[in-house]
Amino acid sequence: MFKRPRHRTSNGRLVSYRRLLSWLWHTWRGFRTQAMLNALIGLILVLTDLAFVYATKMAVDIATGDRATPALRVAIVILAAIITLQVVLGIASRWVKATLGVRAQNKMQRHIFERLLESRWKDVRRFHTGNLINRIERDVYDVIGFLTESIPSLINTVVQFTGAFALLFYFDKELAVLVVLILPFFLLSSKLYVKKMRVLTHKVRDTESRIQAIIQESLQHTLVIKTLESTQGTIEKLSGFQRQLRREIVTKTKYSSISSGLMNFGFALGYMLTFSWGTWSLHNGLITYGALIAFVQLVGQIQGPVKQLTRFIPVFIGSFTATERLMEIEGIPLEEHHGDEPLPAGPAGIEVRNITFSYTPTSRRIFDQFSFSFPAGSVTAILGETGSGKTTLIRLLLSLVESKDGTIELVGSDGKTLPVSPDTRCNFSYVPQGNTLLSGTIRSNLELSNPSATEEELYEALRLAHADFVTSLPEGLDTPCGEMGDGLSEGQAQRIAIARALLKDAPYLLLDEATSALDEETERAVLKDIMERYKGRTIIFVTHRPEALKYSTQTFRLHKKHSGNK
Repeated sequence: MFKRPRHRTSNGRLVSYRRLLSWLWHTWRGFRTQAMLNALIGLILVLTDLAFVYATKMAVDIATGDRATPALRVAIVILAAIITLQVVLGIASRWVKATLGVRAQNKMQRHIFERLLESRWKDVRRFHTGNLINRIERDVYDVIGFLTESIPSLINTVVQFTGAFALLFYFDKELAVLVVLILPFFLLSSKLYVKKMRVLTHKVRDTESRIQAIIQESLQHTLVIKTLESTQGTIEKLSGFQRQLRREIVTKTKYSSISSGLMNFGFALGYMLTFSWGTWSLHNGLITYGALIAFVQLVGQIQGPVKQLTRFIPVFIGSFTATERLMEIEGIPLEEHHGDEPLPAGPAGIEVRNITFSYTPTSRRIFDQFSFSFPAGSVTAILGETGSGKTTLIRLLLSLVESKDGTIELVGSDGKTLPVSPDTRCNFSYVPQGNTLLSGTIRSNLELSNPSATEEELYEALRLAHADFVTSLPEGLDTPCGEMGDGLSEGQAQRIAIARALLKDAPYLLLDEATSALDEETERAVLKDIMERYKGRTIIFVTHRPEALKYSTQTFRLHKKHSGNK
């Protein structure tokens, strides 16, 4: 029987509660140790609370002489022991949260981060990086807290309610029944509350992601914002979304306050009922002073869990929203990577046959039945206007995107062919457009392509890329560089990126506008040394610079309107 899905993701797709709970159950198995420890500590605390109520009643009855029970000193010692145990359990609970909680959060963040890095490049690019960071940080935190703390707390709350009700029922059956009459009111209110809060929580979370995206992009492109004198406009854009977030939070808070106010009124009514019942019974000699105190404490332990259940509602809603957003990331298709397939040593070629490609089904075709051959050991210059498909061709060779039709095959020195895939990416060394250095040190950037490179190999790659200025820096290879190579000039950063590519021993070298930031003399020297050092390697240039054409064994030009023509 078809069941209508009841929960909507941020991109509009529907997810059933069954799928949400199934995903959470599967994820919980990796964090069950912390969850079970939290549940165990909570259960012991519940039992000590009930024991404290009974021991308090016993002590009061002894003190007022209403019962012939063991000495008051013994009762006080028991109360002190219970309080001490509760303090110890509180410390244990904080320790579990501080140690296992951080470990669980790190584990899940690492899993989501790994998933993104291993997913198909084209599909990951559909998400803004600020949105993804918000999910890795905020949503992971919410889901881990829900699985390891909220669920055990919910179990303990139910146990506390049951235990307190049983003890109150033992003392006074009629009063226990009257106190729990608040439950139907709670269930009805919570059903209406969940429906509205679910929608409001989605809106708040989406707006939070937009704010993070604006901040991240603006900080990353501060130079552009300053030079275009759009600082105020950017601040106003952020302020607009912040005002929107404030309105959404105010609306959510108003609704939450009204709902909780109605529930609290019911709780207060139950408390007054208990207090009135107890004082009337005490006045008529039906109960002892200890019993009255026990009644008041037990009502608190019955209504407390019911109140706690109302607090779980926004936690559940927030956790389900976070779960949907993480499920969306896990829904991104993974690359089919079965292991590296290196070509045998020696010159290698590439055959492109009848490929057709567009980025979306409705967008313009970049290639239409396009074919070209890159002979082994050739140096090919790819020319063309912006948007003609030069960088797209590089992405196809690297299997970052896939053609709709046709084939791209690597031809090894033994004559055998391999269709391009993530497994064949190991055969390429690549220098992309722009500044692609990561924050860290020059050494850490170079070692991205060859972690086992020796000191001599690092300096040799820098020399070939004419980046030997590094040797004159006070900290040499360990010189720190900021995000996007901050601290280095564009030309210096580009030469380090070239050196990084040269450290990888691969049969193909792809250079996408790799010398655009170099002056003519430096470019000439860099290209000359690369050609001499790596003669026999298949090199592909995407360039607008005439210097690269001097070293090309073949050249072809792509056209925006006729991408299939040479």
